[in-house]
Amino acid sequence: MDIQHRHIEVFRAVMTAGSVTAAAALLHTSQPTLSRDLARLEQLLGYALFDRERGRLKATARARALFDEVERSFQGLARVIERAEALGRSEDTELSVLSLPALSHALLPGALTKLLTGHPSANVSITPAEPPLLDAWMGEQRFDLGLAEQATPLPGVRVEPLLQADEVAVLPAGHALASRKRLALKDFDDQYFISLAEDDPYRREIDARFDAAGVKRRLRLQTHSAVAVCELVRAGLGVAIVNPLTAAACSGPGLEVRPLTVSIPYRVSALIPLHRPAQPLVDALLSALRSGQPPSASRQSA
Repeated sequence: MDIQHRHIEVFRAVMTAGSVTAAAALLHTSQPTLSRDLARLEQLLGYALFDRERGRLKATARARALFDEVERSFQGLARVIERAEALGRSEDTELSVLSLPALSHALLPGALTKLLTGHPSANVSITPAEPPLLDAWMGEQRFDLGLAEQATPLPGVRVEPLLQADEVAVLPAGHALASRKRLALKDFDDQYFISLAEDDPYRREIDARFDAAGVKRRLRLQTHSAVAVCELVRAGLGVAIVNPLTAAACSGPGLEVRPLTVSIPYRVSALIPLHRPAQPLVDALLSALRSGQPPSASRQSA
């Protein structure tokens, strides 16, 4: 068979318009030309699609069955065309972001507010994940953008410093240390201290700072989540040191935030896949993330 798209287009037009004359007008062609194309299709198929009754065409059962299939095909083509056109508009494409849970809570909401103000039709998908799963998925090029702390080099991924700010102290409202504007490590001596989990790199750095200063804290609670740390502090169960983004997001009644006299840098990096088609909204989101840092954060150029 040598059935061409033109033959199917002619058949669909006749079925849709109801007559050869109307179909010819629909396709901006002549009636004789359309009749020849329709006759050629029937010849190639080996069976009639229409019964000719006194100059009128009446669709056969085979024609109606074929028309159902043709309509499904054209509807699929319409979806393809719609999708192709949408891909040309950056606002209509979906931006997939893989992020540490803490950054999904403390950093992304403000940045997405700015992004969606400028791109109101944008679609954003956020997936929280912790290492090593976060590293593995970014290495597999599954997401348009990743957000991580102290990112290590990954094959096929470009790591861009996004922001840096100092860790801060969080205290229950009314705590004796809340009267001080800045806290030194020695101020935590003999205090009930709520820590991040033992495998957290910031936990290890904080512990090393206190050990070097000879400060003994009372360690009885630990958790993987900086948000949970802040809520435990708010409940009056101890004091803590957390990243400034989570502290700012959780600040409010019952929780006091104070800077430290020592610098414990907190860093956030953007992970950009090198072998995934570039998503136009990535740069816009990165710009929003950089402009949405807390006042104490110092910007890092890419």
